[in-house]
Amino acid sequence: MIPFEKYNGTDNDFVVIEAADATTIPNLSEFAVEHCDRSDGLGADREGATTGADGVLVLDVDADAEPVRVEMTLYQPDGGTAAMCGNGARVVAAWAHERTGETDFVIETGAGDRAATVEKAESGEFVVSVEMGEPAFSPGDVPLAESYDEPIIEEDIGELTVTAVNTGVPHAVAFVEDVDAVELDAVAPATRHADAFPEGANVNLAAVDGDGFRQRTFERGVEGETKACGTGAVAIAAVARRLGHTDEDAIRVSPPGGDLDIRVPDEGPAILRGPVAFEYADRVDPLGDALGGGF
Repeated sequence: MIPFEKYNGTDNDFVVIEAADATTIPNLSEFAVEHCDRSDGLGADREGATTGADGVLVLDVDADAEPVRVEMTLYQPDGGTAAMCGNGARVVAAWAHERTGETDFVIETGAGDRAATVEKAESGEFVVSVEMGEPAFSPGDVPLAESYDEPIIEEDIGELTVTAVNTGVPHAVAFVEDVDAVELDAVAPATRHADAFPEGANVNLAAVDGDGFRQRTFERGVEGETKACGTGAVAIAAVARRLGHTDEDAIRVSPPGGDLDIRVPDEGPAILRGPVAFEYADRVDPLGDALGGGF
């Protein structure tokens, strides 16, 4: 049996396993497919727990580094890996804080190193900020198909009118009047798999909401809607500025899981800030079922 922990960042939930323990898992992709399943995955028989997860985070911490460094690998529910996940990175920082007591970290991701800072609220909940890199609209950075020599800015791709941006992973953002009026699971796949995106794209709906924006995201790799997506929230904020929906650099974006605070400066990396919560810890057989009703 190996230990694992369950965390969520604005209800974007992850199974966390240390890299040393993960070496006993024969196939991490298959492990993620099985245990992230929302119908009978991790937590299905555990009272009060959500079933499955949005991904499995495999973490290797270097506590002797200054600041502490954590190598992050995210296995998604379809068995693939993602270069970057904003809420996942925030979970990594909260987990590392509990391990080391430190508050500042460098998270090593497939999209580059990301600095993160952890605060702890009076409620005991973590509030974590993470640098997200600079949003990129150029065809080579998103990336777009070779036929594109200009950015995709409010173009019809699939069934949505979208703007394409990379915030660590590729995103397509569609501004609509009401995010709840759109059947996201029905319209998103055509854009997610469009020829314009050779690596595929996460698909986001955004709508003006007072001085902020509402968000719904269909995630690549999850192949469905998630309650929050950090890279998607940053994508919405960056596109909102690009299209003139706001001239502020501090922007609130609200997915179903709760509010996220985004900063998109004229120069330098975007910042993603929001809550992280610990759910529970348990043990799992790397070859099969969990101990103590975890599955």
